[in-house]
Amino acid sequence: MPKVAVAQLGSALFDTPATLLRVETACRDAAKRGAQLLVLPEALVGGYPKGLTFGAALGSRSEAGRELFRRYFASSVTCPGPETEFLAALAQELKLHIVIGIVELAGSTLYCTSLLFSPDRGLLTKHRKLMPTGTERLIWGLGDATTMQVTETEIGRIGMAICWENYMPLYRQHLYNQGVELWCAPTVDMREIWQTTMRHIAYEGRCFVLSACQFLTKTDWPADLQAEAGEIDGRSVIVGPAGGIVGLLTGEGLLIAEIDLADIPRGKFDLDVAGHYNRPDIFDLRVK
Repeated sequence: MPKVAVAQLGSALFDTPATLLRVETACRDAAKRGAQLLVLPEALVGGYPKGLTFGAALGSRSEAGRELFRRYFASSVTCPGPETEFLAALAQELKLHIVIGIVELAGSTLYCTSLLFSPDRGLLTKHRKLMPTGTERLIWGLGDATTMQVTETEIGRIGMAICWENYMPLYRQHLYNQGVELWCAPTVDMREIWQTTMRHIAYEGRCFVLSACQFLTKTDWPADLQAEAGEIDGRSVIVGPAGGIVGLLTGEGLLIAEIDLADIPRGKFDLDVAGHYNRPDIFDLRVK
């Protein structure tokens, strides 16, 4: 039975090298404790600048906001690039599968992206968030259908849904149709209702759900931005295919659990929304 883990930590905002040191510490700790998969939060490498307006209002942008975006732009990472090579080497050294949220730079556009690394194959999968939520659209572009795959790994079939993508019913069905077993949900959503969503997905999809949320405080921000800085309180969770909470984390750190993948076919006995509990004669999902 594999051991899986979620990490609850925050970025060192606008300081990507310092953030990568935090990531390395979490990965080494998880591997030391026997984890074979570690899920880290949304936008961890590159940062989630909660609370910032970037000087934008409807119809106008300020010069101060443009300079702030330049700083954020400089914190992003390319894929592939030096940071992804570092993470691939870490996965190989530690024999650890890693799912991690980054702020990806492609051309001159930023994307909220989640990456999957394997110990033997390096960077396996890149998924870009399909629909940034609300003001996130000021700073991130939209993902597309080329990065929506579930990936077969040595420990199970891994799929990724970033934050409020988990509220997109058709995207969920697309992952169910691909036989997702380990549903990885990097997020910054710390609300109690998020736990309900994670339990619903696990029960609906008869899969294990691993949600990693940031734990961000004002001390993680540069001194000149701490007055307007937002904080994130975490509440990372692991849920089993019957919808029961395996573990819930309320402070900074790691949550590790041993899971039984045989619980997935046990759950599919009476509910398989991509199979016998579907009506393909009535419903058809077409993905462009």
